[in-house]
Formats: sequence, C-alpha cells, structure tokens
Amino acid sequence: MIAAKILKDSIAPNNCRLTTMEWTYPRFIHSEIMTHRKLSRNSASSRAIPLAKMIERVINDPVIPIHWGKNQKGMQASEELGDEQKRLALFYWLTARDSAIVAAKEMERIGLHKQLANRLLEPWMWITIIVSATNFENLFALRCHKDAEPHFQDLAYKARAAYDQSTPDAVDWGEWHLPLVDDIPNGPKISVDDIPYYAKVSAGRCARVSYLTHEGKRDLKEDVKLYERLAGHYPMHASPLEHPAMACHYNELNDWGNYDPGWLQLRKMVAGENITKRV
Repeated sequence: MIAAKILKDSIAPNNCRLTTMEWTYPRFIHSEIMTHRKLSRNSASSRAIPLAKMIERVINDPVIPIHWGKNQKGMQASEELGDEQKRLALFYWLTARDSAIVAAKEMERIGLHKQLANRLLEPWMWITIIVSATNFENLFALRCHKDAEPHFQDLAYKARAAYDQSTPDAVDWGEWHLPLVDDIPNGPKISVDDIPYYAKVSAGRCARVSYLTHEGKRDLKEDVKLYERLAGHYPMHASPLEHPAMACHYNELNDWGNYDPGWLQLRKMVAGENITKRV
C-alpha cells in the first residue's frame, strides 16, 4: 500500500525545518522520485534481497495499479477503463508477473546473480525509502496535482498530509536531528569536529531503511559497524550520512549540501565525502 509517515521532524532556531519520512510506493515510479534533487534518499535495494524472498513478496503482495487509465493522446490518462476492461487488465498484469517469476527462477537455476534476476520482478515490487529534506514545497506543488502520475500523486498527497499534521521538535544550535533513534535523547552539544555515537547509529539504521536488523533486533554495535563500512572505506558510500544533521548557524565549509542553511549533514563532517579522483 502506498504510504508516507514521519520518522523525525525538527526545527532549528532559524526556523529551518528538517523532516525525515518513510515512503512506500510502487517500484515503477522510483525514477520519478529521483528527479527531486532537494531530497536525500536511501532505499531498500532489490539487489540485496534473495530471489526466493522477492518472489514471495510479489506473489503475496504484488503492486496492483490504482488507476487503469484509458489509452489516449498525451501523458495523462484522465479517463479509466470500464469494469470489464479493468478485470482483463488485472488478469494480464498478474499473468505477466507469473511469467516473469518463471523466467527469474530459470535464470537463477543457470547461475545468474540475484542483482539481475530480481530486476524482472520490479513492475510488481513495492519499494520503501527514507527521505529527508528541508524543503518539500516544490514536490508538493508538482505532484499534488491532477496531472501528476496517479501513484506519485497519491504518495504526494499522503506525504503532504503527514507533513502538515506533524509538529517539529525545536532544537538548539549544536543539537541533532537523528532519524530512527527517537528512543535516544539529543545528548550534549558538540563541535563540528566531533561525530557523536548516536549520529553514527542513525546513519547505519537509515542505510538499511529499517529500525531493525534482518534478524528483527536492534543492535547499536551493528549500526555503528555499518556506518564505519559506509564512511571508512574507499569509495565512500555517504548518502545515508545525509539524514542525521546538526543544527548549525555557521558552516566554515560554506557547504550545506541539498539542505537549506541551518542544518549541517553528518556527511559534510566526514573528510572525503565527495569523491574527486578516479580509482
């Protein structure tokens, strides 16, 4: 089911609001999500999920279109198919899924890695992402609109409702916005040069797009280990480090990333976060 919920909502003393949400939507609109460059995003990767688990998901909970648009000129399908045509479209949609499952299984049988075999199943897959931003207004203006792609439109309205209904927590300069560690207090103010333990925990949890490990347990040490793998190896995979951020009125690097001034991403505190040389 398409869904949007708030994970963490904070506002700095200069009234710059930083909001982190969890979105779930059909995998086939993911490329449209990626066009919004003000957003920091991390998603559950289909490359990492075993094929058997992926097949189970698309059998038990496949993406079913919420709008069966009637063929017409242009990008928008304002009119839907009739009931009988919808029934047939659903039949063909799921028949195509079943054929893709057979092909994916055969590819695995001959030795193909899941990172490619899983791709055949993407039209019927849900994807969950963590998204953080200091400005969602452009996305809401474009996607909360009758001409937007129907599934993205539904997601945008749900995200806007969650955003409007949320009251951000006021934080002081030097305090942190830490998604997925809401059970842990902000803690003491720190300098930019000192990365706190729980900021690393937050980055690790955002990287796996879950509160929990795959075994269903919280594990602070594993969260920090994941952070260290992301930030401590070349090439660095720094995108999960964009979600934890410190309220900061001054940035000596003059680099706020994709956030508005007032929030300094953990990413910007780590040397080498922007790869500038070839391997």
